[in-house]
Amino acid sequence: MADHHPRAAGVSRPDAARHTRNETPLERADRNFSELLQELRVTQTGVQILFAFLLTLAFTPRFPSLDSVQRATYVVTLLLAVLAAALFTAPAAVHRTLFARGAKPLIVRVSSRLAAIGLAVLVLALTGSVLLVVDVAVGRTDGVLAAAGTFLVCAGLWGVLPRLVGRAGGRR
Repeated sequence: MADHHPRAAGVSRPDAARHTRNETPLERADRNFSELLQELRVTQTGVQILFAFLLTLAFTPRFPSLDSVQRATYVVTLLLAVLAAALFTAPAAVHRTLFARGAKPLIVRVSSRLAAIGLAVLVLALTGSVLLVVDVAVGRTDGVLAAAGTFLVCAGLWGVLPRLVGRAGGRR
């Protein structure tokens, strides 16, 4: 996977992958930013679909019958989806503003942090969406359980799994 970790844009690390690439810090930053953009394309599409879904909910016939908890869940989830979309598109704005200044390593570090925060916000938006839909469709208790499961699956796949894979890869 991309080594766009904040340190990767200009600081060498003693792992095997570092020694097999003959690239300058700027070439590494260019490659890392390109890989980060590929990752953002995947996540941004998902956020856009989620946001569009949430926008349409307010105009459905059943929306007026939502209770106050469901409405609050809806509003918070909608705002989380907006925040996630903003975080995932911010690297383009950062790049647009700073690329001509020769600040690519800085762009990569900032963009990587924005993407990581975006993923954390996206987990919350997905969790809220599942909570709302299952709550309306089946009931509050099932909604809370489904939301907790969603949170745990996303946190596991996006947070725990990469760390485990990284540790296993470092033992070679």
